Amino acid sequence: MIIAVPKETAEHERRVALTPDVAAQLIKKDLEVWVESGAGLAANFLDSAYEEAGVKIVAERSELFEKAEVLLAVQTPSNEDLKNLKSGAILICFLWALQHPDLVESLKSSGISSLGMDAIPRISRAQNMDALSSMSSIAGYKASLIAADTLDKYFPMMMTAAGTIPPSKALILGAGVAGLQAIATCRKLGAVVEAYDVRPVVKEQVESLGAKFVEVPLDEENTETKGGYAKELSKDSQERQKQVIAEHVKKSDIVITTALIPGRPAPLLVTKEMVAAMKPGSVIVDLAAENGGNCELTEAGKTVVKHEVNIVGPINLPSQLSNHASLLYAKNMLNLLNLLIKEGTTNFDFEDEILLNTTITHQGEVISPMLKK
Repeated sequence: MIIAVPKETAEHERRVALTPDVAAQLIKKDLEVWVESGAGLAANFLDSAYEEAGVKIVAERSELFEKAEVLLAVQTPSNEDLKNLKSGAILICFLWALQHPDLVESLKSSGISSLGMDAIPRISRAQNMDALSSMSSIAGYKASLIAADTLDKYFPMMMTAAGTIPPSKALILGAGVAGLQAIATCRKLGAVVEAYDVRPVVKEQVESLGAKFVEVPLDEENTETKGGYAKELSKDSQERQKQVIAEHVKKSDIVITTALIPGRPAPLLVTKEMVAAMKPGSVIVDLAAENGGNCELTEAGKTVVKHEVNIVGPINLPSQLSNHASLLYAKNMLNLLNLLIKEGTTNFDFEDEILLNTTITHQGEVISPMLKK
């Protein structure tokens, strides 16, 4: 069985789906691994390192796609590349199937089996495959460093001969994996941290990291989906949330927003009026920039100054730590492959909750329950 890894061609993408160490582990299972020449270069994995691991380096991209039985990628390859995949081949990458129905239809009609790394269920048994959590942790860490670099103040309290400098105040909106990592990193850098999330269940996690949990009384009793994500709130709850957040945004030096709703635009948490009320020189880092932004004034891929506040809208933050992001992603991929491939043969066992939810298309059919709702 040929496991193939192409070079990523999407803008801003520097990761690679398989590292030399993980490739070596697959080769030990009598699988053949092909990697496109230069695929790991942006993440500092050289062709020579893959060759030492027993990988075949392929110069022709079209050959890689034509011969691949299992194609591993980070981002979904282009339509032109996908045309070169043979019927019956398996594609594993971030697919975002809910947002791309045309892609799902194309994969189905082409007879390509596809698995979405973004569709892995958030259950205990799948934690070592959960690429979204791996990448979100990196994004939360990097967002904190961007905030520290952009802010014109110290993060920690500093006692100097000239006087004492008070610590900066950070507010983290959304306490999922990215938010919790942002809390931890801002705390390590010395900031005083508050955090808000619509899910009261995360209060204990926030406080365990040394941050204060901002509480907002909501109409909804259940604010969490089965997948562990936040649900969209009622209009009344949104208004109450907005009023409380406004007070905390106003007194913060740093605001890091991380709130996302799967398959929907990012919820608006920080309005232009809130930005106008912030102190000059304050910083907002909006991790939801690619999905419309949690801040009304965010511009994806840009740092803009509005009302004397720096608003950073980063794109693909995990890719900025491409080496470690690739290491984590490759290990997530390996654990999924260990479930899918048994003794050199693919095993699409849809009695298994992980494979059922992760498989988007197979043998000309749509499999994923989330697409059948």
